[in-house]
Amino acid sequence: MNHEEVITCPVTANHIKIALVGQPNVGKSMLINSVSNAHLHVGNFSGVTVDKTEVLFDYKDYHFTVVDLPGTYAFTDYTIEERVTHDYLCAEAYDLIINVVDSTSLEKNLQLTAELMSMSKNMVIALNMDDEAQKENIEIDAVYMSELMGIPCVKVSAAKKTGIEDLLDAIVSIQEKNSQQAKLIFSEAVEEEIDTIVTYLTKHKYRAVNSYRNIAINLLKNNKKTYAKLHDDPIWTELQPILIEASKHVELHHDSDDIKESFAEEYASFNRGIVAEVLKQEDKEVAKTLTEKIDSILIHPIAGIPIFLFFMWGLFQLTFEIGSIPMDWIDAFFGWFGDTVGATIANDDIRSLIVDGLIAGVGAVVLFVPNIIILFIGIALLESTGYMSRVAFLLDGFFHKFGMHGQSFIPLVTGFGCSIPAYMSARILKNDRDRLLTLFIIGFMSCGARLPVYVLFIGAFFSPEMAGNVLFAVYIGGAMMGLIAAKVLKMTAFKGADEPFVMEMPKYRLPSLKLVWHTVLTKTMMYLKKAGTFIAAATILIWFLSNYPQNLLLEKEYETKIENAISEEEKTTLANKLAEANLEQSYL
Repeated sequence: MNHEEVITCPVTANHIKIALVGQPNVGKSMLINSVSNAHLHVGNFSGVTVDKTEVLFDYKDYHFTVVDLPGTYAFTDYTIEERVTHDYLCAEAYDLIINVVDSTSLEKNLQLTAELMSMSKNMVIALNMDDEAQKENIEIDAVYMSELMGIPCVKVSAAKKTGIEDLLDAIVSIQEKNSQQAKLIFSEAVEEEIDTIVTYLTKHKYRAVNSYRNIAINLLKNNKKTYAKLHDDPIWTELQPILIEASKHVELHHDSDDIKESFAEEYASFNRGIVAEVLKQEDKEVAKTLTEKIDSILIHPIAGIPIFLFFMWGLFQLTFEIGSIPMDWIDAFFGWFGDTVGATIANDDIRSLIVDGLIAGVGAVVLFVPNIIILFIGIALLESTGYMSRVAFLLDGFFHKFGMHGQSFIPLVTGFGCSIPAYMSARILKNDRDRLLTLFIIGFMSCGARLPVYVLFIGAFFSPEMAGNVLFAVYIGGAMMGLIAAKVLKMTAFKGADEPFVMEMPKYRLPSLKLVWHTVLTKTMMYLKKAGTFIAAATILIWFLSNYPQNLLLEKEYETKIENAISEEEKTTLANKLAEANLEQSYL
């Protein structure tokens, strides 16, 4: 495929807006980057801190906008990510859905697909990782699958950049036809109740954005938002008993007391049927896969945690050893820049504001950028290879004793490097309670900025022989106090039943450098924009508080003493005493 042709076609009025949806670890981000030279727009979804990535490009006289929605295992609103995806698909305007599916794990991925099909929206299925499926002797009949589901199914490989043009052609074809019939057929009992509800809504000419079939399915599944919309409508009085009888009928046929379980069985049955028809895999004895071989070492019950600690130690060594080199350059540059600018300003107050306040404030922000970049590169590499998921699994048992989840380890460990990216990375946690609990505990992790303070106090109160041990004890003690505080908070402010911890173990993959670069760049810019503004403002505020009010009489008294001083050493001592006296009576 010639990607240059995809990008350079003239933009016309024909616009296609696409929602990119899929479960975690199916290669959505890699697929969205596989169209070369696409223009990335990164921000946040309204009201939340979940990343929002949009890609703009042109193809065959069409202008494409692709919105990469957060990965979600099911069409629910349990976590923030799921809520963002759910609300976007239900409320926002878009032309069609691209459902990205992992070809090597088809049945599991079709769980989300089946739920998306119930929305009655135009959709294309991208059977991603086709290259990996071939390696595992998996063959999917995409043509027959398209016929069975009523949805175009296209084999693609984001890693190898194959099938992208076929995928775009399928999208253009659907857009031009502007019609699609997804063939999601439930069991006879469910279809009967759907028809009953659709007939009732049609009879009363209910006004709705979604199709009557979609509304009927949502009502049967006890979707709260659909219920809330209909509850205030006059037809609700007659509709409610119909829904009660419908639920009883469906549950009776599934021998279940929970309508959600009944629908889960419906989707699972549909998925098994599709997989049985379209998927073939050679049955032969295969040696352990590469992933299984690596896992036997990295998530070994005994050796797993020491290996992880070694990796983290190595990452922190790189962060501070390599990061200290550009930090020295940055510090020297802002020192020189402040002296150069200060020499051109005659007024002492303005010079102090510009040099000691503004330039020093910006310098304090930029100073930590090398450390943060190195730390983010390391974590992005570990995440993109699939290793971080394993560590969360390894540490879950230990963290669980303190009321936390294995996923909390990522922000907590990051907190030893710098608290700012640690707070930012807490968004990976699935629910608000776990996220808030982790945010409270990050403060107990000793970040790199505290190290000079620790060294100062330890040097003052302990002998050089003890200093190293004391410093180690401070770091470990802080972490242990954090875990104890987590336990206390879990028993008081955040008490309640533990949420289930379910995490997918993705296959090990070579990291995508383009994806790592995009992640690091996005998070670094977020640090400069969000944290940087507060740090710079705080620096200027501290400058003001420490420099005012000024005591002119005291300054004249010390200036006279300094002028009369004989030696340079005496002058320096008096200047330090003046600074100390000014600070003592300042606002600070």
